[in-house]
Amino acid sequence: MNDLVNGVWSACGTPVGVELEDPATGRVLGPALGSSVENVSAAIAAADDLGSWDLPAADRADILDSIAAEVQAAAGEIVLLEARSTGVPIRQTTPLGMILSGAFALAAAQLRTGVLTSTTTREDGNQVLVERLPWGPVACLVPWNAPAPMAAHKVANALAAGCPTILKPSEYASSGTERLAVAIDTALRAAGAPPALFQLLHGGAATGAHLVGDARIRAVSFTGGLAGGRAVASACAYDIKPVQLELGGNNPLIVLPDADEAVAVRAAADLLTTLNGQWCRALGRLIVPAGREQAIVDGVLDRIAGLRAGDPADPATDYGPLIHSGHRAAVEKARDGLGGTVHTAKLAVHTATLAGHTATLAGHTAELAGAGNFLAPALVTGADPARTTEEIFGPVAAVHGYRTVGEAIALANGTRYGLEGYVIGADEAAAVRVARRVRAGEVKVNGSSIMSLHLFTPRPAWGISGYSTEGTAETLLFFTNPRVVGVENGFALHNRS
Repeated sequence: MNDLVNGVWSACGTPVGVELEDPATGRVLGPALGSSVENVSAAIAAADDLGSWDLPAADRADILDSIAAEVQAAAGEIVLLEARSTGVPIRQTTPLGMILSGAFALAAAQLRTGVLTSTTTREDGNQVLVERLPWGPVACLVPWNAPAPMAAHKVANALAAGCPTILKPSEYASSGTERLAVAIDTALRAAGAPPALFQLLHGGAATGAHLVGDARIRAVSFTGGLAGGRAVASACAYDIKPVQLELGGNNPLIVLPDADEAVAVRAAADLLTTLNGQWCRALGRLIVPAGREQAIVDGVLDRIAGLRAGDPADPATDYGPLIHSGHRAAVEKARDGLGGTVHTAKLAVHTATLAGHTATLAGHTAELAGAGNFLAPALVTGADPARTTEEIFGPVAAVHGYRTVGEAIALANGTRYGLEGYVIGADEAAAVRVARRVRAGEVKVNGSSIMSLHLFTPRPAWGISGYSTEGTAETLLFFTNPRVVGVENGFALHNRS
């Protein structure tokens, strides 16, 4: 790993306490290495010295477009690195790769609309100017499940706002993000941008705490787990700095009584296996009409059994391993802690392309319990709903039966999370009415994709799922603070003359 501090790339050498693994084979790759304390301090100081990117918005837009082109040229390499380091199949990292360059192009397009400047006219005819200005140096912290796309979204908007930006990916999967950073840095250098405008640091919680806790960092955008989010929020509270948090969910899928069972089964299978179940909008609770639990469970598991599990770098693979053996153990523990009956998909790992497997298995299939961090997707029936309220962040979901729609909605709203919800029903108008009673930032009817309902709708988070809305427009505005200037020609009410 290499960090980028004030225009200088250098190798990282500080162990962060994690042994990296090849998710597909379980082979230990060596210790994860992070930036030194000195380099973290130097990056913050350089960003603080720069203060802001003082370039007209139109010129910033042109440079963002040049970054988009550079990133697009590297996209194939980035999505392959993401697949190998996270375990997510390349046939999923590839479509997500459109976010990489798209984030910079979208940010540039927004700048050209004049989104950061507006005027309004007073009753006396004087105009009032509203300018949205950069906060100053900001930190962007991204998790390990889809790091490079999330990094692109945050960095593109921070730069568009004019903020000196320090990026730190998770220590578990940073290679794709580092390649993204190389592309960003290449374009910025070609444009003559200040070296401290964009910097990259590596490390774990200690590096993140150093960054977030420094008063010179003026805003923080964080995506990750609840515990990390609470730590970030606490640190930001001390300096009253704005923070954007996206912390996950325990997302319900309500199958209405009139739903086409095949549609419901497909949606549930998608939500359980996308990104190998390791995503914040994955299925947490499958809520179905009472008496139909087993039929729907069987349908979901049968559909998953048709997926091809194997090497995430193989374009033929549908389902890959979890990122790390430690995370797989945590998911298994959480699954078994739900109580009830665990139903697992009869999925087999195709070993033909997995380096490190024994030759005798080549070209055949092996049970999922073989080498690597593979874990069979599971549905759990008969669990007490009170024990299924936490996020597992793996291919595991509880199944609950309901007798009335009101009971289904109560089950859907029975957690402190509120990120995403799903409703499946033949009568779309009725399904939308149910969706509007689900307490979540976004609720999809008859859909299960990883993308937002619309490119320019917000991505809100309710409850402990997060704080301060993300979105194409919202994230750009997050990195700015308005300043209002105008001529008043008026005086205080208590002044007599």
